[in-house]
Amino acid sequence: MRDFFAELEQRKQAGLYRTRRRISGPQKPVLTSNGKQLLSFCSNDYLGLANHPSSIEALRNALPETGLGGAASHLICGHHDAHHLLEERLAAFTSRSSALFFSTGYMANMGVISALAGRGDTIFSDRLNHASIIDGCVLSRAKVRRYAHRDVSSLATMLAETSGHKLVVTDGVFSMDGDVAPLVELSSVCREHGALLVVDDAHGFGVLGPHGQGSLAEFGLSEENVPILIGTLGKAAGTSGAFVAGPALLMDYLVQKARTYIYTTAMPPALALATCANLDLIEQGDERRTHLQSLIGRFRKEAVGLGYELMPSYTPIQPIMIGDNHVALALSQALEERGLLVTAIRPPTVPEGEARLRVTFSADHSCGDLDYLMQALWECRYLLDSRSTVL
Repeated sequence: MRDFFAELEQRKQAGLYRTRRRISGPQKPVLTSNGKQLLSFCSNDYLGLANHPSSIEALRNALPETGLGGAASHLICGHHDAHHLLEERLAAFTSRSSALFFSTGYMANMGVISALAGRGDTIFSDRLNHASIIDGCVLSRAKVRRYAHRDVSSLATMLAETSGHKLVVTDGVFSMDGDVAPLVELSSVCREHGALLVVDDAHGFGVLGPHGQGSLAEFGLSEENVPILIGTLGKAAGTSGAFVAGPALLMDYLVQKARTYIYTTAMPPALALATCANLDLIEQGDERRTHLQSLIGRFRKEAVGLGYELMPSYTPIQPIMIGDNHVALALSQALEERGLLVTAIRPPTVPEGEARLRVTFSADHSCGDLDYLMQALWECRYLLDSRSTVL
C-alpha cells in the first residue's frame, strides 16, 4: 500500500505542504482569521463586490421568489428563469450571441474543452495555463501540445504541421504571473491555420476593457475573432459560478456534450439574480477600476524601489518573485506577524524554482492599506538576503 504519511512528510521537508486557513465573516480587505484581524492582499475580489450591499440585497430579495437550491440539473428541471436571465445578460455584456452558465470556473474549462475536442483532435495549450485548462485537455483524450508561454511563433509552427481539428486554449490573464496573453496575435494565427480559439478570461473579466468587459474587449476582439470566451463569476464579479459565451450553435453543442454542465445540479437561482445586480456594478465601475490601477502603479514603482523583483503585469495580480520555497514561506509568515495576509505560491502551482508571493489588489483597498503593505515589505526586505544561504 502506498505510504501516504511518508509522502506528506516529504512535502513538508520540501516546503510544499499546504494548509487551509479558516476565515470568519465576509470577504473584504480586513479578514478575521483565528480571531486575529489581517489586512488581506491575496483575494481575487478585484472590484470589492463580494460583500457589496447591493449584491446582498439582491440575493435577499430573490430568495422568497426562487427558493434556495437548484434541486436538479439544467436538463431536468433545474434551469430557472433566473439562470436564463443571467445568461442573456452575460451574452449582452460580453457582446456575444449566447452564453451558458456553469457552476464553477473549473467545471466550465473541463466541460468546454473536453466537449470541443476528442480522440484524433489536437489541443494546443500555453505552458502556463491554469490547472483547470490542463485537466480539461487531459479529459478530452485529444493529443495535447504545449507551446512556450505567450510564444505565438512557436504555436504557428505547431499549427502548420498539424492536420485535423485543432483547438487552441489560453488564459486571458495568467493567474500566477498576472500577464496578458497576446490575444490579437493568437486570433490571427488561429484564423490562418483553421484552429478554434478558446480564451479563459477568469482574471480579466470585470477588470480590463471598456466597462470591465474583459481582455478580449480591451483588444477589440469580437466573437468572430475569438469564438469561445470563458469567464468566472467568483473573482471580480464577486459571486460564484462561471460562464461560456459565443455563437448560439456552439452553446447548443455544449448543452448536448459538456458533461460538467449536463451532470450536475444547477446553481441556486437566487445567486444568478445577485450576479445580475453585480453586472450592473461592474458596468458602472469605472471609478473602481481607476482606483485599482492607481494602487497597482504605485505598488510597482515602490516595490521595485525596495529591491523586489516583479513580473511584467499591469493587472491586479502582482507576483513578487522569490525562487526558494522556504524563503517565500518565511516572507509570507513575517508579513502575517505584521498583520498582513499575502500567500506564498509554490510548485506545482508554479514551476520549480519560481516560488513567489502573489500580491493581489482590490478596489476596496485604500491608499493607507497600500502604505501599510509597503512599510511591512521594507521591514522584511532582509529575508531576501537569506536566499543565498538557503540556496
